[in-house]
Amino acid sequence: MEAKTSEDHLRGQKMKKKVLRKQVRAQHTLMRHEGIKCVSHATQNLVIANAGLGNGMSRQQLLRILEEYGAMETLLMPPNKPYSFVKYRTTEEAKKAFNALNGKEVTLEDCDQNIVLYINFVEKVSLQNAVPTSLPPGLMVIEKIISPEEERRMLESIDWKANEDTQNAQKTLKHRRVKHFGYEFRYDNNNVDKDKPLPGGLPEICNPFLEKCLKQGYIKYKPDQLTVNQYEPGQGIPPHTDTHSAFEDEIISLSLGAEIVMDFKHPDGHTVAIMLPRCSLLVMTGESRYLWTHGITPRKYDVVQASELGQKVRTITADVGDLTLNRRETRTSFTFRKVRRSPCNCIYPSVCDSQKGQQRLVQPSFPQNEMEASKLEQEYVHKVYEEIATHFSSTRHSPWPRIVEFLRSLPTGSIVADIGCGNGKYLGMNEDLYMVGCDRSKNLVDICGEKHFQAFVCDALSVPIRSGSCDACISIAVIHHFCTAERRLATIQELARLLRPGGTALIYVWAMEQEYKNQKSKYLKEKNGSKNKDKEMNTGTAQRSLNDQGPDNSSQDSAWSDQLLNDLKDESCGAKPVADFRLPVHTNRTSFHSQDLLVPWHLKGGTKKKKESIDTVVVPGSSKELQELSPVFHRYYHVFSEGELEAVCRSLDCVRVQKSYYDQGNWCVILEKL
Repeated sequence: MEAKTSEDHLRGQKMKKKVLRKQVRAQHTLMRHEGIKCVSHATQNLVIANAGLGNGMSRQQLLRILEEYGAMETLLMPPNKPYSFVKYRTTEEAKKAFNALNGKEVTLEDCDQNIVLYINFVEKVSLQNAVPTSLPPGLMVIEKIISPEEERRMLESIDWKANEDTQNAQKTLKHRRVKHFGYEFRYDNNNVDKDKPLPGGLPEICNPFLEKCLKQGYIKYKPDQLTVNQYEPGQGIPPHTDTHSAFEDEIISLSLGAEIVMDFKHPDGHTVAIMLPRCSLLVMTGESRYLWTHGITPRKYDVVQASELGQKVRTITADVGDLTLNRRETRTSFTFRKVRRSPCNCIYPSVCDSQKGQQRLVQPSFPQNEMEASKLEQEYVHKVYEEIATHFSSTRHSPWPRIVEFLRSLPTGSIVADIGCGNGKYLGMNEDLYMVGCDRSKNLVDICGEKHFQAFVCDALSVPIRSGSCDACISIAVIHHFCTAERRLATIQELARLLRPGGTALIYVWAMEQEYKNQKSKYLKEKNGSKNKDKEMNTGTAQRSLNDQGPDNSSQDSAWSDQLLNDLKDESCGAKPVADFRLPVHTNRTSFHSQDLLVPWHLKGGTKKKKESIDTVVVPGSSKELQELSPVFHRYYHVFSEGELEAVCRSLDCVRVQKSYYDQGNWCVILEKL
């Protein structure tokens, strides 16, 4: 009996240690990926790892679990995240939930999967909601376009039991079953054979519906092609834009049998999730048809508004206090199109297959004077970031640990300026600081405003902040976008001007050396298999810390430094004169072969081609089901060689280099104002 008791005690101790390890791991993961800091003392607020919309936990199920331990004020469930936040009315109730739920195994509804909850305390529960979205231009959703009886008849008209390769070109694709009428859409070339119509034309059952659409003005001409898709729960369709040359402007799609959430995405990365109710009609014309991609993510549940569950809704807004999961059912869509008989001449040539190849990137020359430098930055930095701001922001959500460490080391109440703040991911990192940001991109500053951060538009060469008013400044991934040595030096002088004596500035620039001390940077490591290949820098996931190099143990080679300083004094453009030096286009995820270059930004959804220089379309080779067209933007960079950033900083008499180090493909310095 005693032996059994001892064995049970040992088993219990092992389980407690396992739970503690997982709990600590959850703390580190939240801090590293989301910047969420857990605390060791009890509060009213808990973060629950493994219980979120992203891993199949619905709001209704989580509410039932949490309500057992007290009254809740707030339950926040971020979309696509495997964790949630809860605020109890009292600290005692939160402690009760913590003690009962930490390490508890629960079963997800509607499946046999068991998950273990790991709980931590946080100081407060606060997540920023996304700004309400509007429908893409040219898109309409008409609800209850047909009656339930009409829906039944249309569904019964499709015989899915027929053999494949019949006259209606029935196919069973990876993501769904599909049947074509009028013309077969060929997934091998993403087009239709306009000289080979299918026998029989469109089903008679569709005529009353199409006549109604014509009469109501939803379409201007009667379609001659129909694709019927059937989606089981867990199936979908990849993001795509219907081939421009295959079909005319108007495309309409009727949702039958069940509602579904369809995702629309602009080439700049802006996304809109739209609930398509049962018996509703989706109409795509103009921009929504030609420029935006649309698709259905393969999954068994959709994230929807809890308060609107079962109702007819349209756009899904990311209200973290009102999101839950909706189980999908079998849906059938009738998508009607009109076959195009002439080349497409739409106003979106960068994504139009009819106009492919008509626009090519003219590689600019290295600037030979200040005016050329300013024009180069305007065209290949400022304009580009305005275009890609939303997509760029979506890849910039994870804070870099050593920058977080710098901000957290500053005294409470410090005034900090983030020069080139981007989407503001560092502006809310330390609530004990007074932080203000600025950026050259108005669209990025607008994103900061949506997050309720203080930010304004300005150039890093001239910041409208009073001299000596800042306790600290940060400049993260900014200075490498200035295309002459003089302009890069001027930005550092501007940082120094803002600092009070004793104030510090942290600077990060992209490194020429993406392999350092026999270690490849994350930028090179992610060349294969990366889900987010557009990110040109590490965003803080699994960063490797290296030993800091102090000012007296510098990595800088003194002879190289002296030569650089002489170049700074002697060369107006910071480079030896080169006759018509064309800036090379870099191949993403490879080592750098030039310090001054253009780096492509491929918008999400495209498949990159090596040495891409055409600023038009990208056609994926991984899927025969779609042709996805995305523009490619090119940004100017000057990647810094080892010791270069430090040498530029040392050329200023008003600052000293407090620390310099290499951090995952970036050269970094901490300056102190003298």
